[in-house]
Amino acid sequence: MFLQGDPADAVFYIQKGKVQITVVSKQCKEGVIAVLGAGEFFGEGCLAGQPLHIATAIAMAESTVAKIEKDAMIRVLRDEPTLSQMFMSFLLSRNIQVEADLIDQLFNSSEKRLARILLLLTAIGKEGKMETIPKINQDVLAARVGTTRSRINFFMNKFRKLGFIDYDGNSTLKIHSSLLNVIVHD
Repeated sequence: MFLQGDPADAVFYIQKGKVQITVVSKQCKEGVIAVLGAGEFFGEGCLAGQPLHIATAIAMAESTVAKIEKDAMIRVLRDEPTLSQMFMSFLLSRNIQVEADLIDQLFNSSEKRLARILLLLTAIGKEGKMETIPKINQDVLAARVGTTRSRINFFMNKFRKLGFIDYDGNSTLKIHSSLLNVIVHD
């Protein structure tokens, strides 16, 4: 897709798959700022005059991503009200998500942040139901939560012992909606 510092000249639309957005500090510390899926956009900063990408976007799985050049996107947003409305809805939802992530980072423990991220990855299933997602690398979870891999490993083992999650072989992770109890109870 693109690397941090590359020219920002297009908007991308995920048709299929998952894309991870990361940033790297001058001290080489990496942070995962978003994991996006089908129906979501990224790279929209170019529309606001951002000359360079401030993050890196990489596919986490087999993905189909449409690249829409900046000028074409501006033209379509002006001329196609349906796409314009869809894009605006996405931007507002993304803004709400960024605010929720910031609040989570400021006020919740790393255990609660991990539980929230796992539930978000499953789109929070119905009570009593196990939702299955592709197994996610603990280093990625650590970067997303803002803690160490060893803490993620500790919490994942704790969640498994409590029946909140289950590893299904090497490729999938089952998450029980009762994991929500970690978030709502202290």
